[in-house]
Amino acid sequence: MKTIKFNKTECGVDFLINVIDGSQLAYKYLLPKVHNADYFEILIFRKGNGHILIGHKTIKVQDNTILFISPFQHKRWNVDYAQLDFTILIFQEDFLNEFFTDKLFTSRLLYFYQYDNSTFLQSNTGQIQSICNILQEIKSELVTPHLDSAHIIRSLIYYLLQRLNREYAKAHRLPFQIDTTNHAYAFKKLMELHIKEKQRIHEYCELLGISRITLNKAVKKQFNLTATELLKQRLLTEIKNELIYSEKTISEIAYEFGYSEPNHLMRFFKNQTGMTSSEFLADYQNGSN
Repeated sequence: MKTIKFNKTECGVDFLINVIDGSQLAYKYLLPKVHNADYFEILIFRKGNGHILIGHKTIKVQDNTILFISPFQHKRWNVDYAQLDFTILIFQEDFLNEFFTDKLFTSRLLYFYQYDNSTFLQSNTGQIQSICNILQEIKSELVTPHLDSAHIIRSLIYYLLQRLNREYAKAHRLPFQIDTTNHAYAFKKLMELHIKEKQRIHEYCELLGISRITLNKAVKKQFNLTATELLKQRLLTEIKNELIYSEKTISEIAYEFGYSEPNHLMRFFKNQTGMTSSEFLADYQNGSN
């Protein structure tokens, strides 16, 4: 599987961020074969035609669609290049960490590393144009940097990402409040790093140095889910990706995730989805997912 990597030299920028006129480079970024990338992507479609498969979810790409894609998510595009008019914002996590001195910033953005809701927004022409105007300002600072360009880019990207976060929370009816303890977001970030080898709450409590009660309270407040429910969502997403995109057997997947017996993984999958892994794959291949 191809991994598209961020290349500052190729992008012609000095930062780990870029704004791209997708209409001219659709063939490079919107590949018809399964691939992933090592950066975050936000795609703003003024005109859209087709769909994208992200993980196990199919999303229709139409006019005024905003897509959010996290690093290394498996994806495959089926679109009509000639009918597209869109802009892409790409950036690596290190860029935000450096700019905001906050290693949990991307974990606070509800549309990235989303396990339950679809990672898209359906907007309107006015909102899309407003977002594209901001992206054009960022692009101008990237192409012709000045002494104060870093400050301007920082303010513009912070405003844009937070604005989209608010709109995403509203559209998907998600809790939107500030977690002053950071435990919920730290837990979410740790799951991205360790989900294959750690599937028990107490393991994450040990990493965070907090009690199960404290973690559960923080997660419930921020995501309106228990810590166990959020962990199960993340684990299920990872297992589905392995079933769809790898050529591993159930036994091999179970071993990789630390299950002592394949039946234990299969029981978890059936309890969460109501389907066996074979039924899930059959539905996926028939376009039901």
